[in-house]
Amino acid sequence: MAEETKAPTTQAKHAETAWATTPGGADKPRAGEVSETTRGATTIAAVVVQKIAAVATREISGVAALGGGVARAFGALRERIPGARASETSGVAVEVGEKQAAIDLEIVVEYGTAVVDLARAVRRNVITAVERMAGLEVVEVNIAVTDIRLPGEEETPASARVE
Repeated sequence: MAEETKAPTTQAKHAETAWATTPGGADKPRAGEVSETTRGATTIAAVVVQKIAAVATREISGVAALGGGVARAFGALRERIPGARASETSGVAVEVGEKQAAIDLEIVVEYGTAVVDLARAVRRNVITAVERMAGLEVVEVNIAVTDIRLPGEEETPASARVE
């Protein structure tokens, strides 16, 4: 007597690939961790979200730099140290929860760029990149324009005290 085999139901198929987030705890996944319920867990560190947001911000024409004056000065100084390099995430702060992320950006704008339009484009690009790549809902992207780069003005590294 042959047994009839049934194809898995749609519900069963989704159970295999369903994603869930779980609250933090010592023996539980931490905040920002997305875990697949039946086949393992994936953790997304805050630095990953920071880097995604930094790259997405730099992709927008009119963004001259990330970070405030102090952060850029430390970055320029750090580049002078052999083997060191400037932080890729300078000017980007993130808060990552179980399912959501909030992002704060400090940017320098090129002179002549419409700041409101630039902020709108940066916000849209950052939200799209983080939601697509990290799977987290971005609840807010706060943008602080800390400076404007004038024509002919270059990023000036801090002068060295000794050579």
